[in-house]
Amino acid sequence: MQFTKMKILSTNIAKPKSIEWNGKTITTGIFKSPINLPIYLDTEAVKGDEISDRKVHGGEYKACYLFSADNYPYWKNLYPHLQWADGMFGENLTVTGLNEKHIHIGDIYKIGTALVQVTQPREPCYKLGVKFGNQVILKEFIAHGYPGTYVRVLEKGYVSVGDTIELVQKAPNSVSTFDFFKLLYSKEKDQALLASIVNNEALPIKKRSKLSAFLKS
Repeated sequence: MQFTKMKILSTNIAKPKSIEWNGKTITTGIFKSPINLPIYLDTEAVKGDEISDRKVHGGEYKACYLFSADNYPYWKNLYPHLQWADGMFGENLTVTGLNEKHIHIGDIYKIGTALVQVTQPREPCYKLGVKFGNQVILKEFIAHGYPGTYVRVLEKGYVSVGDTIELVQKAPNSVSTFDFFKLLYSKEKDQALLASIVNNEALPIKKRSKLSAFLKS
């Protein structure tokens, strides 16, 4: 059951930005800024948004990233010295009412004129640490357990500030994004959760295969 109506607070995109990492200059799209204009959700990316490393961002199963505005106070308390604005976590859509415990892998939602499917939580990388000036945030992000979610775009369309996110179809026998994120980083994998997710077609085959290796015969 969805307890709180989800609503788009901010639409965010990035221009390419160069950062220094381990003696190398790297281009990233994590430095997103609010544009408060409609954005177009295409099948493999948000139109006009920078995706520098397409091995880990963008594509069918990571076409758009949503993060909950409800978690911003937690992080602002930890990092009060940063200049805060929506899009801080590299999300395309900053959403009020998004709770990872209430959305499930495979759920289908209508956002604006687009139809999307919940695919997988965001797994943090060093670029988030670069942005926050502290690689410790990777462990903090994992421990906090509210990573936001990527979605697959089933029907392309525009999303605007103020749009609500309406549940169209609940995934049967699925796992919440919160529990799935916890599963990814658990040393001892919950076998019941694994069994319920390895055949979920909302996940890319590569990730399902990787998880299948943890199933005990």
